[in-house]
Amino acid sequence: MKKKFDPIEGRNAEIIESVMNCPEVEGLSEDLKFKIRLCVEEVEENILDYSGSTWVDVSVDGSTDVLKIVFQDGGVEFDPLSNPEPDINAPLEERKIGGLGIFLCKQMMDSLDYHFENGKNVFTMVKKLN
Repeated sequence: MKKKFDPIEGRNAEIIESVMNCPEVEGLSEDLKFKIRLCVEEVEENILDYSGSTWVDVSVDGSTDVLKIVFQDGGVEFDPLSNPEPDINAPLEERKIGGLGIFLCKQMMDSLDYHFENGKNVFTMVKKLN
């Protein structure tokens, strides 16, 4: 599946559902679908809230053993993987806001990659399926 959403404002649920309903994801276990939904939602929210882009391209490629989801947007260059890990052991009232969603993605996916190419943010998530 490859789809461009332009504009993206107010379409977060539609974008997430398009990923979740594509054939590459539909047949997966409920546990995997939960992890994928959480990570797709986190990445999409970051794009909506911070990039300033009015559009996003989302592609999903799957095989029998790997699922790859790629987000591209035209927003401000920003590598969410470069932020320091949140201190999940700190008392709740001492924790800083931000970073927990990407931290969870790092825990749930097998690899995450970010690069800026041709004026686009490119964020890739890979999940091994077996």
